[in-house]
Amino acid sequence: MIAAKDRDTLLSQCHKLAKAYQVVDGEGFRLASVDPNDTLHLQRDDKAMAMQRLSEGTSLLAEFQERLYAQDRWGVLLIFQAMDAAGKDGTIKHVMSGVNPQGCHVTSFKAPTATELDHDYLWRCQQALPERGRIGIFNRSYYEETLVVRVHPELLQKQQLPPSLLGDDIWKRRCSEIRHFEDYLSNNGIIVLKFFLHLSRKEQKRRFLERLDNPDKNWKFSLGDIHERAHWDAYMKAYEEMIQRTARPSAPWHVVPADNKWFTRIAVAASIIDAMARLDLRLPHLGEEARRQLEEGRRLLLAED
Repeated sequence: MIAAKDRDTLLSQCHKLAKAYQVVDGEGFRLASVDPNDTLHLQRDDKAMAMQRLSEGTSLLAEFQERLYAQDRWGVLLIFQAMDAAGKDGTIKHVMSGVNPQGCHVTSFKAPTATELDHDYLWRCQQALPERGRIGIFNRSYYEETLVVRVHPELLQKQQLPPSLLGDDIWKRRCSEIRHFEDYLSNNGIIVLKFFLHLSRKEQKRRFLERLDNPDKNWKFSLGDIHERAHWDAYMKAYEEMIQRTARPSAPWHVVPADNKWFTRIAVAASIIDAMARLDLRLPHLGEEARRQLEEGRRLLLAED
């Protein structure tokens, strides 16, 4: 348990860090305004201290998750989007390391199946939404419909939409649909936090080469990732417009620098902690009848041989 003074200090630091990369109004947002190598003036020498803060943060997050589960009023949806090798898997693993697995579920969305393509594009994600009291994590999400499908419009033809619905405004329309969907979730007690791990092209190249040079990481390499890298500029434009059109106070984007994994994890953890701290999560209050049953349970146990 974190001491009250240390807890207040940690919550204050998390709030400042969360606000540094939060986008609640996308109008005028430019991806170039966020440096993928930024660490908010923390240096490599500060890494040990920062990792200690991350450890404290995961403990606090575990406490919030327990209260979230017990209170059974709110659900939390965390959405992670990024270019390949940005560190989504590692960030999820480290940030959620202290959370009870029973209260947390991760869904990784790959290319849609034939069955999924026969439904609307939100359908498969709706099946994985978190229940009240739980944290749901989307490793990629319905936002792929404004990203990879936009960069590769031939994928749109596989969705079997009527030709009249395939106009040039489809990407703007999908962003509008997503905004309304996230408003609906928010109005039903699902907190939506969205993270774009902003990796530089230079750092992505370094990580790809590391996967090739390190036998223990060879399994992570895919030639398809290199092919997607050729569309870098198109993806950056799609990400920027996606954030511009879907960032809202009820479902903010956090554009987190991703060139330094240790800092990315701290920034993501801080944003989640800051959001959950504002929910005023509490353990259920026990009424007189519940307390009477507790005393009866104690009596029965003490009466045993």
